[in-house]
Amino acid sequence: MISFKNDYSEGAHPQVLETLLRTNLEQTDGYGEDPYTLEAYELIKEKIQCKDCNIRFIVGGTQTNLLVISQILRPYQSVISAETGHINSHETGAIEATGHKVELISAPEGKLTPQLVEKVLSLHTDAHNVEPKMVYISNPTEIGTLYKKAELEALYKYCKEHGLYLFMDGARLASALASEYNDIKLSDYPKLTDVFYIGGTKCGALFGEVAVFINKEIFEGFQYAIKQRGALLAKGRLLGLQFGELFRDNLYFEIGEHSNKMANLLKKCFSDNGFSFATDSYSNQQFPILPNKIVEEFGKKYKYTFIEKYDEDNSVIRFVTSWATKEENVLEFIKDFTEIAKKYK
Repeated sequence: MISFKNDYSEGAHPQVLETLLRTNLEQTDGYGEDPYTLEAYELIKEKIQCKDCNIRFIVGGTQTNLLVISQILRPYQSVISAETGHINSHETGAIEATGHKVELISAPEGKLTPQLVEKVLSLHTDAHNVEPKMVYISNPTEIGTLYKKAELEALYKYCKEHGLYLFMDGARLASALASEYNDIKLSDYPKLTDVFYIGGTKCGALFGEVAVFINKEIFEGFQYAIKQRGALLAKGRLLGLQFGELFRDNLYFEIGEHSNKMANLLKKCFSDNGFSFATDSYSNQQFPILPNKIVEEFGKKYKYTFIEKYDEDNSVIRFVTSWATKEENVLEFIKDFTEIAKKYK
């Protein structure tokens, strides 16, 4: 079976593994106090052009979202998210389990706007309701769409005017940065958020995410929260080594470029065969609307993710590509899919 199910099916980019193997028998201090981690902090600060921000490595995305949100919010405060947001749709109620309500907004493109956030604020006017204090977004979103710089600028401006923190989930940030639709540089994010994270698990690392705090006030005590929640990795250098390799040169950006290139080949295939999409994605995720009988047939050889029924005869299917997706596998799928599609036209 050839998988287009997710972007973490494989292990890690070979350059990352080579670095881990080369340094395997070295002795270093633990818990992120090693020279590799400290060097990686500086490399990332240089890439994002923010020397005075605070950075911490966390093992996974759900863990990062839980730690950041639960640490920043007071017990009576809530976080605003699109209904499709990862903290609502894929994290088993992790945020609610910390005692914080997730305020959901229907956002057709998966993106929040000042107007949508205003709808939530208008319903919370006194102490009989929780106090919305944070806006959570993802870029790319969970449905493959991307924010334009002007959209993010407007949202952050609104958040500042209304005393809200803006937190961006960057689990697939490499894909966003490399997208032909994108006009936001990595160095722009410190100017447009209070805190964001740079994804590694879905962007070439074995595991790991980079939490970047711009707002110093909300960083206070975060190291204690990491330890209390069991997230302070003893072998912290494993995180530092990986991100040092990803950001030493341009590997992180090259990973995004490759995954997007493979996804665009799939997008063209579906379009050329006359099929439409649930969302107009310019990331490494594609969401074609396909006849169930075609899905059943190519599903014998290729893995994918079923999203939802579109109608009785068609479904929304997700295809995801990664740094490790082989072009020959994509071309093989295109050939097979085109032949199958012809049979049902």
